[in-house]
Amino acid sequence: MWSKKEKAIARQAFDKAYERELDSLMHEVKERANAIKAPEDIWLLHDFLKEKRREINEKYDYRYSQLIFVFGRLLNEGWLGIDDFEGLDEGKITKIKFFKTG
Repeated sequence: MWSKKEKAIARQAFDKAYERELDSLMHEVKERANAIKAPEDIWLLHDFLKEKRREINEKYDYRYSQLIFVFGRLLNEGWLGIDDFEGLDEGKITKIKFFKTG
């Protein structure tokens, strides 16, 4: 179970990771767009964005039953740090760390 306080912490961490990843993606898209030299490069950018959208939509699942797994992945990928979970139950933090490496 997630307490009201933990739900607020989880939402903040989730949103922070999402924003960080999208900021990084925007930077990469701008670089790729600036590197377009030929018409077919447009479709390569389109394909890249389509794949990223699918990847991000799969990753960011805010169901409480999935958050431990999601947070483990986000920790592993560097979008969140362990400090972002401060205030969560120690058992949840232990599980998040486990799924970071699992």
